[in-house]
Amino acid sequence: MKKQELIHLHSLLAQVQHHYETEAETSVQHDEYAELGVKPTSIHKSKTDHKDAVFALADGLTSDMVAESDEPLTLTAD
Repeated sequence: MKKQELIHLHSLLAQVQHHYETEAETSVQHDEYAELGVKPTSIHKSKTDHKDAVFALADGLTSDMVAESDEPLTLTAD
């Protein structure tokens, strides 16, 4: 995968995170991702940096989604 493609994927994952946080009304904490200090707009960072950021962001998002799906479901009567 080319660096430009990784940056695009990184940007898409950041949008997924924003959408998920909006829909779930939560804030997702990604310690590993935050420690990397690589944002989708960090075009000066290396291809490897963006690859690491993509994996960290994807891992953080899926971990949070799995944790949320393990919570008991509450039903409300309409």
